[in-house]
Amino acid sequence: MRFNYLAAVSLLALLNTATSSPAMAGGDVEAGKSLAITCAACHGQDGNTGLMPDYPKLGGQNEKYLASQLRMIQSGDRAAPLMAGQLIGKSEQQLQDLAAYYASLPGAAGESSDDDLALGEQIYRGGILKKNVSACTACHSPSGSGNSLAGFPNIAGQSMAYVVEQLRKYREGERKTDENNGGMMRQIAGNLTDGEIRAVANYVQGLR
Repeated sequence: MRFNYLAAVSLLALLNTATSSPAMAGGDVEAGKSLAITCAACHGQDGNTGLMPDYPKLGGQNEKYLASQLRMIQSGDRAAPLMAGQLIGKSEQQLQDLAAYYASLPGAAGESSDDDLALGEQIYRGGILKKNVSACTACHSPSGSGNSLAGFPNIAGQSMAYVVEQLRKYREGERKTDENNGGMMRQIAGNLTDGEIRAVANYVQGLR
């Protein structure tokens, strides 16, 4: 029987929604705003104007995803040395508050270049069947807004440099934050060439 990867992705999204266990009911936006003062040095006052091109845009990101990533960075499950230092000593509630604050901000805006834009759109919306690469829309939605209940990130307008770097890390096995979803990001990225990664990242940067 042929493995239906797209069906598996959909099932994982459903299971993740139903079984994930948030430690807190939700964060406090105002408390998170106070905590985020030091974060602005790297991510900007709006969360979307990073000091470096490969820093992620955080404004408008869904709270569940942000909170999970902060926990992983704090624990060392996701390697981010600069961030880990900022999270030392922060409680679970403080991590949730930070996530709630950044989720409350307006989302990112960006523009795609014309370079391989059609290829990027093809991969994002249709995948690459012969390489068992499912469409990004399965988890991130046609608009790039993600799935907040399942904790799949909003990637619309995300920096091309950041997306390229994260897909590369998944491909090389340097990032393993998809364990709860069957390693699907590593499976997908593992079948993408450098050119295909750049093309889809460029397309994502222009999503709104």
